[in-house]
Amino acid sequence: MSATPELIDTHAHLDRFHRKGELPAVLERAQAAGVGQIVTIGTEPEDWALYREFVPTLGGRVAYTAGLHPCSVDENWERAVAALPQYFDPVRGAVAVGLGECGLDRFHLPKNDPAAAERIFAWQLAAFRAQLQLAKNLRSPLVVHSRGAFAETIAEIDASGFDWARVVFHCFSEGEAEMRLLNARGGRGSFTGIITYKSAENVRAALRVQSLPRLMVETDSPYLTPEPHRGKPNEPALVALTAVRAAKELGVPLAELVAATAANSREFFGLPTV
Repeated sequence: MSATPELIDTHAHLDRFHRKGELPAVLERAQAAGVGQIVTIGTEPEDWALYREFVPTLGGRVAYTAGLHPCSVDENWERAVAALPQYFDPVRGAVAVGLGECGLDRFHLPKNDPAAAERIFAWQLAAFRAQLQLAKNLRSPLVVHSRGAFAETIAEIDASGFDWARVVFHCFSEGEAEMRLLNARGGRGSFTGIITYKSAENVRAALRVQSLPRLMVETDSPYLTPEPHRGKPNEPALVALTAVRAAKELGVPLAELVAATAANSREFFGLPTV
């Protein structure tokens, strides 16, 4: 057991590092930076299977989720979603600690083909609704991706009857008003290196609105590298920079923020203390 609280990176894509043979070094740097645990996020069947295989070899330092990302949704989404329950079945192997990331994304729809965009978005809606119902049946935490579709994502979760206390909007990049809507329902946002960007005052305002009681931090690595390393690949060790900026924005000691976010993350995902 750790003698002092350690940071938890609640959203990383470790499959990217594993496939390049970089994962051992990435995990070593994370531990050296005070990152005690990482939640690696499933987005499609290939990484669900990969995580179930390698997560048990890492001594509790890494947990995983399984979900169909909206940008991974196509005409075969039903087959993929039908495979998800096995990753929550202890008989099949290591169990996912959450369902996701799933949700809605209008940003990446085809820009020059409105008919194709609406067809794909209809698949996204259907896949999200199916995953909401599955998460409800499994009583699983839900990791939500929402880009360019905040109001629609909120409406779908409302309509599903899913327990908002088990919802996190990862990489929260909306503003203060949207955070108030989310928090009023009992949901939460987690924050990435975006809060270090000069242009992201709206996101920092959302961070201040939510404050510590529900706060979680993440890298979304290898994306969204915090300053001063923006433009280079991100990795879990750099969640420490996001934590430092979050503590500054909230006017709390870094140790207090680390302890609070670690406790919040363990409670939300049911993570063990290692």
